[in-house]
Amino acid sequence: MRRIDEIIVHCTATPEGRAVTVTDIDRYHRQRGFVCIGYHYLVYLDGTVHEGRPLDQVGAHCIGHNAYSIGVCYVGGLDQQGHPKDTRTPEQKVALRDLIAVLKQKYPDAKVYGHRQFNNTACPCFDAEKEYGEL
Repeated sequence: MRRIDEIIVHCTATPEGRAVTVTDIDRYHRQRGFVCIGYHYLVYLDGTVHEGRPLDQVGAHCIGHNAYSIGVCYVGGLDQQGHPKDTRTPEQKVALRDLIAVLKQKYPDAKVYGHRQFNNTACPCFDAEKEYGEL
């Protein structure tokens, strides 16, 4: 198993309420030249958690941090005008917290970050470090 030092939270950067699936992101990432979806987990609008890239494989979600991280992504992140916004549904908030808590149990030394901590982006459009820092 890979060493995991970071859990990095992302958003799909899609408008609030627009459903996006693992298949959709996998297709988009393959078009960009990825082997498959770059995220390890995707949280749908209804709060269901779907596996993307297997955990034993290095992700493709945060340049310079993929080797020792897990990429967790929720569907959303933009308002209807395309501006960054925390669009997480109540179900997504619960699912993300639960998923990250489970990952922290498995990888207790891993720190939680938002993608924006490593890149010039608003992603995931909320302060993931603050929200999940105590897990």
